[in-house]
Amino acid sequence: MSPIILIVIFCTSLIGVIRAADIFVDRIVDIGRALGISQIILGVTVAAAGTSLPEFGSAMISVLTGSPELGVGVVIGSNIWNIAGIIGISAILSCAVTTNRDEIRRDGLFGLLSILILSYFMLMGPIGPLTGAVLLSVYGVYLLILIKKQRKYYTSHLIEGGDAGWKTITTAILSFVGLVVFCRVLVYSAVEIAGVLHIPEMIVGLFALAIGTSLAELVVAVNSARKHMCSLSLGTVLGSNIFNILIGIGVPSLFVKIPVEPLSVVLDAPILIAVTVIVMYFMWTDMELRRVEGVVLLIIYIIYAALRIATTS
Repeated sequence: MSPIILIVIFCTSLIGVIRAADIFVDRIVDIGRALGISQIILGVTVAAAGTSLPEFGSAMISVLTGSPELGVGVVIGSNIWNIAGIIGISAILSCAVTTNRDEIRRDGLFGLLSILILSYFMLMGPIGPLTGAVLLSVYGVYLLILIKKQRKYYTSHLIEGGDAGWKTITTAILSFVGLVVFCRVLVYSAVEIAGVLHIPEMIVGLFALAIGTSLAELVVAVNSARKHMCSLSLGTVLGSNIFNILIGIGVPSLFVKIPVEPLSVVLDAPILIAVTVIVMYFMWTDMELRRVEGVVLLIIYIIYAALRIATTS
């Protein structure tokens, strides 16, 4: 199959993944409300998972269909792009990237903890069920802390129940099926593009899939910044990164051993740790990211991308 056709398939399936994930999350929220599930639980689970669902789906399909390096690349690459790319571009476009000290202490520290734990297991060799169990346990602790924090702001935790309706349930099922199918096609086209163009799968995961699956967040940030209406929360980005690592790698590693590329240990993981620390440092003073700091983050990402491609080719 020609590279042009594969690229068209890749782009089409990418749009399908993003749209299917968006519809699925909306319908799950509707069903949760109808069943009387706590607003707190919906907020810290569905909302967090929703922004990471394209990355998670792509990573899961990659690992379970025999392209584990692609899956690891999606997770790590997406996290680096979220922090250095999306936050950097948002700040450059005068989009206020805000936070508070609680978010830095909680989400920042858990973000660092998650990548440090993953890095430790990556040093040990292939990522297996033990790593998955540890990562999922850490996410469980993080979830409990979030729920406890949310309870301080709500006096009522349950939403009045109701009937979700067959249309809502059917749409949720169909959108989930669509998400799986589109993710499968996305991963297939990515693998084929890598083969035809002789590009390592890890590179495709780190950049094409990682940036592609985060495209929705980037578009929202850019469009909002153009209208001077953007306020991007650092906690949201860090929360998404935490989910990507602890769930995005934790869940598939329970079923399949994921090989670790040496360059990921010595370059990708350290870069992710570094940009997380840099952003936390930048924002600790006045809880907001300035334009010049956004430029620094974007330059770091460009240097990282160039270095990663050069050392792989």
